[in-house]
Amino acid sequence: MLANTRGFLWSDLETRALLDIWGEQDVQTALDGNFRNSHVYRDVACRLGEMGFDRTPEQCRIRVKGLKRQYYQAKEGIKKNGHYRKICKFYDEMDRILSNRPHLDPQDMIDSVAIGDDAMDGTEEEGDGMDHPQEAYIMESTGECSYADHPVKLEYPSFPIPVPVSNSASTGQRQNNAQNSTPSTTRTKRSKKRYTNLSLDKLMEKFLEQSMEAEENFYKYEEQRLKVEDKRREAEHSRELQMLQVLGQMFASIATPAPGRPQTAPSAPQHRPHNHHPAEHSNRNMPPSAPSQPIVIERAFSLRSPSPRNMENILPLVKNIVPPLTSKKHKGQDGRIGIIGGCQEYTGAPYFAAISALKAGADVSHVFCTKDAATVIKSYSPELIVHPILDSPNAVAEFEKWLPRLHSIVVGPGLGRDDKLLENAKGIIGKSRSRDIPIVIDADGLWLVSQHPSIIQGYQMGILTPNVMEFSRLYEAVCQDSMDSSDKKRNVMRLSEAMGNLTVVLKGEEDIIFDGDKMVVCSHEGSSRRCGGQGDLLSGCLGVMAHWAFMSTTEKTNGVKPSLIAAFGACSLTRQCNRQAFHRHGRATTTTDMIAEIGAAFKKLFES
Repeated sequence: MLANTRGFLWSDLETRALLDIWGEQDVQTALDGNFRNSHVYRDVACRLGEMGFDRTPEQCRIRVKGLKRQYYQAKEGIKKNGHYRKICKFYDEMDRILSNRPHLDPQDMIDSVAIGDDAMDGTEEEGDGMDHPQEAYIMESTGECSYADHPVKLEYPSFPIPVPVSNSASTGQRQNNAQNSTPSTTRTKRSKKRYTNLSLDKLMEKFLEQSMEAEENFYKYEEQRLKVEDKRREAEHSRELQMLQVLGQMFASIATPAPGRPQTAPSAPQHRPHNHHPAEHSNRNMPPSAPSQPIVIERAFSLRSPSPRNMENILPLVKNIVPPLTSKKHKGQDGRIGIIGGCQEYTGAPYFAAISALKAGADVSHVFCTKDAATVIKSYSPELIVHPILDSPNAVAEFEKWLPRLHSIVVGPGLGRDDKLLENAKGIIGKSRSRDIPIVIDADGLWLVSQHPSIIQGYQMGILTPNVMEFSRLYEAVCQDSMDSSDKKRNVMRLSEAMGNLTVVLKGEEDIIFDGDKMVVCSHEGSSRRCGGQGDLLSGCLGVMAHWAFMSTTEKTNGVKPSLIAAFGACSLTRQCNRQAFHRHGRATTTTDMIAEIGAAFKKLFES
């Protein structure tokens, strides 16, 4: 067991300074009726530091607890025989402070119980122990016995940490222990064998040294491995760029062939090892009657027509934007995501979005919801940071305080359609646009956009993720026209153009993604199971990937719009999770089952 290092060696001067601060009326008022009082002791420690005494809040709390225990024991002893007062050195000061307080306030109840608790966890002060001969003498002189009739002996493995103390300090410590030591009513006497097992101590020290050395070696080798992996990826990327340059030079050197000359250019793209050009996907509408035209170059480098080949070419770009895991990063560097939504009726949707963002690789997830939904959402997971501000009169101002810490936001999961909440969400979107961060809008956030399209119109870092019903309502509101259900791709293009070339993701049997310039269809295999919450999973993952994509360099995105890459990655991940969960649970699959598959699905798609 590690040696006790908390709250020992308090001089009389330090103790009296502590009691002067702790006994002030405002400090006592802050402590009364409040179990969470760490902030009070932080203030006490800070004021002690200003007086020249370097103490931590925990040391101050333990010292006060010991003094209160001595005071109450001495006070009880006075009623019996009048001899206990001499063992509480600061009885008068404690009596002055505690005489005006209720006899059993919440803090005193904790302190009185802590007598037995300290004996169990080994964190009591040196001056409160029963390990010295002076304590036995006091017990004999008073005729009191603090031990139960059937004591329970507690044995701890010993591991003392030597603390260098001068001779004078040691003498003062022994005197202080003799003065402050008091008999306990519930504590059992410790075995002194824990100070004599030197061979075990040396063995433990050796074990700890070897463990630390092994851990340092592990981190060193892991860092070397990551460096080698980064170099390998850079070399592979350089080779791909070099091949693209060679292909570009080859195509540029091809002149228009003479009539009757065989055209060999169409076969050239088949020999490309791996093409990452920004306009990589083929135009399948190429007329077969013109094989001699060099327009085949556009056929090899066009994203206009969605096809399985589009998926194969976009997937490597998604892998490029995924940040590598390394020990050099700090918390929050890979994504701090804000979810705007959550009301009394809808608490599951914001939770699904926030926890999916964490599972996909974000470091921190914030949920900005109403007050009556905050406790429920927080109870779902301790990993979420929940802010009950969405229904407050100054919700936008409260959110703006947190905005500099966020990398992207997702608006809509569980938002509801209350006018007050929608108005606050509208203000939050406006503030986020001024910070130039990605904004993903889903669910009831799309209802808000259908009422006020201008709040997101033309913002190139905005992404809309409607399902069929949401898309129909949004299309009719923005385009002022009825939708032709037979041509979904054309409808997506029209809506995107009407919204200022925003990226639109139409979810369905196939996810159609259009960014105002290029279109890609995600037809990754999922399952036939549809349950509530899958869209929230997608929006949470999209919030993370949008941050990664917009933070990536042009070389990694290969000139493709970051929002298109992020949307394709989130759609593919959601479909893979659906597929894996359905394979395990079949018809009983729920969104919770899909969230549990995010780690394995992410590794299969983007890290294999």
